[in-house]
Amino acid sequence: MQQDVRRGCVEVLINRVAGAEDMPLPVYATAGSAGADLHAAVTEPVVVRMGEVKMIPTGLMIAIPAHYEGQVRPRSGLALRAGLTLVNAPGTIDSDYRGELNVLVTCVTMKPYTIRRGDRIAQLVFCPVARANFEEVESLPPTARGAQGFGHTGVRMEAAGS
Repeated sequence: MQQDVRRGCVEVLINRVAGAEDMPLPVYATAGSAGADLHAAVTEPVVVRMGEVKMIPTGLMIAIPAHYEGQVRPRSGLALRAGLTLVNAPGTIDSDYRGELNVLVTCVTMKPYTIRRGDRIAQLVFCPVARANFEEVESLPPTARGAQGFGHTGVRMEAAGS
């Protein structure tokens, strides 16, 4: 497993679980796609109703290189047209995980959505990961923001000079 820095590519080993030999490998839909499509390896149609959470298998297992993670993200078209999204978006796949990739989907509209075998249900993006060395200290360096969080900047930004 090596990184091809010149082209921004990372070599990811992949294999199919038994019974998923017909499932497509992840594919980038366009030359500029950040995510490769993941397909549903369901054995029969799965109906997802509003508020339900379903785990959808992909039939694939991968080996992600050290210092990388896989991120499973929703497909924007499915979110817009069908209200299908991911519960834990983005879902993280650690580099040492070797089990089958599953996608946790939910429906946020009143109309149920049916997932069929081979449907493109999510996208997979690979990102470098930096690990931290944690050091306990007596106090943290100050900043202008300080401890202000959740909503402290308001809803609208005032125009400069107003």
